[in-house]
Amino acid sequence: MARFSKNISRLYLVKISKWFNLVMPVVVLFYQDNGMGMHEIFVLKAIYSLAIVFLEIPSGWMADVWGRKKTLILGTILGSAGFLMYSFSYGFWAFVAAEIVLGAGHSFVSGADSAMLYESLKADRKSGSYVKHEGRITSAGNFAEAIAGITAGFLAAVSLRTPFYFQFAVAALAIPAAFTLTEPQIKATTHIHSVKKIVGDIKNTFLKETNLRVSILLSAVTGTATLTFAWLVQPYFKIIGLPVELFGLLWTVLNLSVGVSSAFAYRFEGRFSRRNEVLFIVILLALGYFSSGLLISREGLVFLLLFYIVRGLATPVFKNYINLYTPDEIRATILSVRNLIIRISFAVIGPLLGWMTDHVSLNTAFILAGGIYLIAALAVVSPWMKSGK
Repeated sequence: MARFSKNISRLYLVKISKWFNLVMPVVVLFYQDNGMGMHEIFVLKAIYSLAIVFLEIPSGWMADVWGRKKTLILGTILGSAGFLMYSFSYGFWAFVAAEIVLGAGHSFVSGADSAMLYESLKADRKSGSYVKHEGRITSAGNFAEAIAGITAGFLAAVSLRTPFYFQFAVAALAIPAAFTLTEPQIKATTHIHSVKKIVGDIKNTFLKETNLRVSILLSAVTGTATLTFAWLVQPYFKIIGLPVELFGLLWTVLNLSVGVSSAFAYRFEGRFSRRNEVLFIVILLALGYFSSGLLISREGLVFLLLFYIVRGLATPVFKNYINLYTPDEIRATILSVRNLIIRISFAVIGPLLGWMTDHVSLNTAFILAGGIYLIAALAVVSPWMKSGK
């Protein structure tokens, strides 16, 4: 009997509550309505990213030591509290406090959710279906984000604070879902209760475990590329003269395309050798960057769509590579390492591409980003390419 199958639906709800973002489409207007300029807005988002960076590894370690369920409960409570704080806050420093709480909530959920999913399936002897479920959960998140983009406009018409009230309610739905999870029993081969031990495990991963190192770096480099691309989409819309009212519609279409391809990622994985799977995804993502940079026009929107479709395949497939090579007792920590690398990499490359967009051209930013991704990804997977296994 599948004892842990109910965890799947709970994790769907956690993902949907996280991605059903009613705030994002109008958050800049909200900040400006509260007397903030763009500089303060970017400082605020930098603080959010720093909160995630500082807590990413500790939260993963806590998930491995304290338990995935307890960590997810804490993360969902903090995530809800952050939006509650926003609902009744005014001014920069009050928003800083809310962003720190939201960043902490994100960190405690990140990594623990994928670890809980994999271990629930493994406990029911269904770990082979991980990509299928990870893809569907990712898909559910993207569908939620797409629907939220449309809904947010109607809520903002009432007031710019109304989306925050509803966002708190949506985020709070994840709390009972986390409480009703069933923690699988992990058969740890070693004790990891010391920080020294977990630091040693991470160091050992990057120095000795080639397959796991390649899997983490490949997933992280690709995650950075997809995150960076998302921030270049709206400038693309603006340059081609797209009416503002169509921004939300096309944003919804792009997110729906990720949702559809993620849902069917499990059908893609295993049809080719791992080497060909990796090359297929990496080359198509790089082509998405290059093509978008060379053809900035309404016809070029098809390349944005191509990129997002391949992105939907990449996330669950590359995460599964990490899970295949990771010991159960440090799974959440290793997945948090992936997320940490993405945040740090984006913090380095994002400002460079932003400067390039402002002072050179958006075309150059796309092509530079594509080149960086292609070189980095191929360098990361070179041990696999050379081995031919």
